[in-house]
Amino acid sequence: MPNRTVFFISDGTGITAETFGNAILAQFELKPRHVRLPFIDSVDKAHQVVRQINHTASVEGQRPIVFTTLVNMDVLAVIKSQCNGMLLDMFGMFVAPLESELGLKSNHRVGRFSDASKSKEYDDRIEAINFSLAHDDGQSNKDLAGSDVILVGVSRSGKTPTSLYLAMQYGLKASNYPLIPEDFERRQLPPALVPHRKKIFGLTIAPDRLSQIRNERRPNSSYASLHNCKQEVHEAEAMMRREGIRWLSTTTKSIEEIATTILQEIRPERLVY
Repeated sequence: MPNRTVFFISDGTGITAETFGNAILAQFELKPRHVRLPFIDSVDKAHQVVRQINHTASVEGQRPIVFTTLVNMDVLAVIKSQCNGMLLDMFGMFVAPLESELGLKSNHRVGRFSDASKSKEYDDRIEAINFSLAHDDGQSNKDLAGSDVILVGVSRSGKTPTSLYLAMQYGLKASNYPLIPEDFERRQLPPALVPHRKKIFGLTIAPDRLSQIRNERRPNSSYASLHNCKQEVHEAEAMMRREGIRWLSTTTKSIEEIATTILQEIRPERLVY
């Protein structure tokens, strides 16, 4: 059973509230029940939220934890005055002190993606996602020069999810290119990649973990055999060492950790937050 119910309330998508709240909750040995309540952008919706929080408090016999990133003051006032939860108003904690320090008034904009149709950054992010999809798994060598980063590694080493994360989170045009047995036989990088060496970053993975992942996709195949995985990983790592390519093992790392390391090493000129 969960130790406590945690609400994430926002008048936008709630991504900020949930990301920040989960980062804080991760510091505790706690298995809470998560309740996501995005787009709470009216007083009527605020009253509905209050009823849900207070009902939970009554049933569970303890206060729910409530993370909010509400910028609508009327909506926030209802939550603050009527809910029986432990309220953590994240914008209130940080925006007001920053207004004082900067001598500027916040625009109280709802959400990171508000008015996306007029945002160049949003358009750039969508373009980056489309680019990364088009250049997934070596599908296209066209415009590799337009890549901010090119990921290489054996099949199923984490290239695709990392590429998409870099595109979605940072607006980076991330290509990925699989290293295959023919590349190992030639003992050199695929010719299409050679001109873009400075943008290349390698991903590797423990052979036993790679075998497990591949067996989920193609059970009992030579492609997924431990022997083949050991051979491919050995050859890929040897190639990356010979070619002077920076690389890391994805075996025990999250997508966020992998992406952060890549950004530190590659340092793309264009980053979108």
